[in-house]
Amino acid sequence: MARSVCLHPDYRDAIPSVLERNGFLTQGDLAAHLLIALSTVNNFCRGIRVSVAKFEQICEALGLDPHEIMLPKGNIPLSNKADSSTSPKPAFFAYDAFWVGRESLVTTLTEKLSSNCRLLLLTGLSGIGKTALAERLTANLQDQKQPHQHSHYRLLRENFDQKEQSTDFISFATRLLEGCGQLVALEERTQSSVLIRRLVTHLQTTPTLILIDSLEQILHGNNEQNQSQFQDDGFVTFFQALLASSTCQSRLIITSQELPSQIVETGSRYQTLWHRQAIKGLSESEQQALFQQTGFIAGDPNLVRIGKAYEGHPLALRTILGEISDTPFFGNVSAYWKRYRSEIEAVEKALAAAALGHTTGADDKWQLDRFTRALRRNVQTRLENTLARLRQDARGAYILLCESSVYRCAVPEDWWLSHLEDWEFAAADQTAALDVLRDRYLVEEVVEAVTDEPTLLLKQHNLIRSLSLSHLKMLSI
Repeated sequence: MARSVCLHPDYRDAIPSVLERNGFLTQGDLAAHLLIALSTVNNFCRGIRVSVAKFEQICEALGLDPHEIMLPKGNIPLSNKADSSTSPKPAFFAYDAFWVGRESLVTTLTEKLSSNCRLLLLTGLSGIGKTALAERLTANLQDQKQPHQHSHYRLLRENFDQKEQSTDFISFATRLLEGCGQLVALEERTQSSVLIRRLVTHLQTTPTLILIDSLEQILHGNNEQNQSQFQDDGFVTFFQALLASSTCQSRLIITSQELPSQIVETGSRYQTLWHRQAIKGLSESEQQALFQQTGFIAGDPNLVRIGKAYEGHPLALRTILGEISDTPFFGNVSAYWKRYRSEIEAVEKALAAAALGHTTGADDKWQLDRFTRALRRNVQTRLENTLARLRQDARGAYILLCESSVYRCAVPEDWWLSHLEDWEFAAADQTAALDVLRDRYLVEEVVEAVTDEPTLLLKQHNLIRSLSLSHLKMLSI
């Protein structure tokens, strides 16, 4: 290949649909995902020469064969790369070349899925890496045949964050059955029980891997306990039937920001057949690996401070690294730090004060979620959606989150609950509100020594506190 290459004009008109098919609404989304300049992506899409490395990187993200699309179009359609002897390889939009860490977790979860686990539920804060982990596990399972199977899994994906598609159970089951090559008659599209029976029977006998993203979008909390439950009971019956079936050749990997209480209740009767895994931020060593993987120097003191302030939140860190890589910084960490250091130093100053006993800071002006345009677009918007759902579904929990944002560090549980006493919530309602925050991963539990005794304490992730502080001000208006 030459040192720079370009897309052949025959394929230029098809690129917008390829972007959409792979989950990128704009060229900017693809650029942010790959941590490369928007101008590079724009040149690629317009058929202007870019470096071989960037060309291949973009092609990999879009599931395209770089050799194929440099040549005039023949009889081969523009499609995801595939070996003619196997199923097409899945097009991932979160798991990519910059993946780092979580090796032991990947090994453990792969072993579970390769054994008896039929349903794996990955839960955690928005942007914490649930989808990337699900895709990493998918890649593992796609690369191997299980001992009891004669073929690889067929992969099907459902993303409930796609607003244009129906989210009721009948539509969901119909899409899956059709994805499995099953015809669904018109009269069956009104019979939930028939579709459940057909779908479960197929999953029992045909190795299928179903990856379901953003399950929280089909849950609601407007019930007596404010637990997150399915809006459509067809999903409850389907998951119950899947776990209760005597055999199952298929696997489901589900990501959710909220804990679906009905799956947990059903799963309690089939503990070896399902598993829930809460996802945390990247460790310090994993953060260093991310910095190095994205072309920066591991151990750079400014990046270390940024990583610590964000508690290893993958989406926030990759957004920041993408900004440093792009114009006007072009990889200059020192220049980025000089421009935005005050935001990180504000967090460091508050945490240092907390260590000296100044645990409260209602006037702290944290802006970790929004001090740059990219953070506002990629991080703040997603977290705002999380708080909007909380405010709608569980008002008491929303008030508790806002009120407890005054704490800079982990404090005893009764300190949190005391705020709801001021709002005249009964004791049972206070506990229920806190449980909602736990189920939505908006509170973190840590054990620390208090007067030399290990004590369970509560805290907010720094990113969540940054946002809930701004909501506290609105709450008091």
